[in-house]
Amino acid sequence: MADSDPATPRAKLTAPAGALLVSAFVVATCGLIYELLASTIASYLLGDSVTQFSTVIGSYLFAMGIGSWCSRYVKHGELRLFVRVELLIAIIGGCSAAALFLLFPLIDHFRITLYGIVLAIGFLVGLEIPLLIRILKDFDFREVVSSVLTFDYVGALFASLLFPLVLMPHLGMIRTGFLFGFANAAVALAVLFALPRASGLRGEKVAAVVILAALAAGFFASDRLQRMGEVAGYGEPIIYAKSSRFQRIVLTRRDDDLRLYLNGNLQFSSRDEYRYHEALVHPALGRVSNPRNVLILGGGDGLAAREVFRYPSVEKVTLVDLDGAMTGLFRDTGTLARMNQGSLSDPRMTVINDDGFRWVREATDRYDAIIVDFPDPVDYSVGKLYTESFYNQVRRLLAPGAMMVVQSTSPLIAPNAYWTVATTLEAAGFVTRGYHAYVPSFGEWGFLLAANSPIPIEARFPTGRFLTPAVERQLYQFPPDMARRPTQVNRLDNQVLVREFDSAWSRYEG
Repeated sequence: MADSDPATPRAKLTAPAGALLVSAFVVATCGLIYELLASTIASYLLGDSVTQFSTVIGSYLFAMGIGSWCSRYVKHGELRLFVRVELLIAIIGGCSAAALFLLFPLIDHFRITLYGIVLAIGFLVGLEIPLLIRILKDFDFREVVSSVLTFDYVGALFASLLFPLVLMPHLGMIRTGFLFGFANAAVALAVLFALPRASGLRGEKVAAVVILAALAAGFFASDRLQRMGEVAGYGEPIIYAKSSRFQRIVLTRRDDDLRLYLNGNLQFSSRDEYRYHEALVHPALGRVSNPRNVLILGGGDGLAAREVFRYPSVEKVTLVDLDGAMTGLFRDTGTLARMNQGSLSDPRMTVINDDGFRWVREATDRYDAIIVDFPDPVDYSVGKLYTESFYNQVRRLLAPGAMMVVQSTSPLIAPNAYWTVATTLEAAGFVTRGYHAYVPSFGEWGFLLAANSPIPIEARFPTGRFLTPAVERQLYQFPPDMARRPTQVNRLDNQVLVREFDSAWSRYEG
């Protein structure tokens, strides 16, 4: 009867078992890192971060469930299989970020590759915990299950904090992948040496050492691999590439054409950026009598500020841009500072590196002109800067008689998105007037003037390389294919602008 007594003591956890529990923490951390890497890369390369994170995480968890379900068919050799699973995860997960960046510009059906990698890693990760529990079956079951799950959940929390705060800003995605692949392989090797019953697994030991060496080599070659992927993707010689805490900054140069890309999206070409920035700044400032205090939201390259400083009356410019790496690059690099004519170092300039959405809510100054030069609304984190809530906050910062201008994507390629910005500004109480200019690097590009009172017809501004009074008067004419159409208001709770933008540009880019 004693053998059937539920109170019969089972073996307590020993040092080798403790090593397995530590491995549960490591593999949980690695598993979530691979999930976050795939989601982040998908949002960088495919846009619409909410959709990408949702579908990648859903696919990953589904594959984990299949892996856990399939573990029931393992009848023996759990330790050998666990080691092999760890080595497979090390190879696939460790190389996943590098593979995705290198393959993106080379293959037509990138999503198949992306989700194939996600499903493979998820399936293997789903096998890990059931195998660990079965390896520890000779110990107290309740203690084993609670300990394994505790280490698993703590590892997930650790990964979720480590990824955005340390790994992304300091290592980047490719190096992070190799690092955690190395960790998975190290777990396999540690288990092989920690458990006496693993003494016969000599082939696995050799494989673990080889994989560790390969992943270490990949870690140290990460910059070169990322550069190879970017060269293939951009098709232009790269002269600068850096991952900041917020974005990937890439500069390319071919002959006299210097181009800036943020997360793979073109921001300007030095050959024609003057067209964009003259069209952005002068229709607004030219309708303000003696502008003195100007606010620029975005515009971390200092090129819009360059145009603002052409007005002798300007006494103070405040530029709010999220990324200090961006403003520092365009302030301190000679070639780039010459492009913006030293605007970021001008004594009248105050640069604030902060989230524009938060900063505007706390701001109290009044401005004679506000230049809104944010990136296109490719995802919801940027889309919030085009919402009615945001424009309501910006509106209270306008001084009497002040003007605001918003860059508003292409009214030719994405007319619904363009007019959504106009509808949203009007819902916030602005009077608006749309216009567009041809910029060869972008095509037809749209802008919107906004004010608290009727917008003057005539503008007075310094003549530029592109913009003259005669040219400026022509910008307000919209042909039928760009003409105004009914659109919804972009609000925080619907973000219709992001969907309209993504739909239009997806069709245009094929």
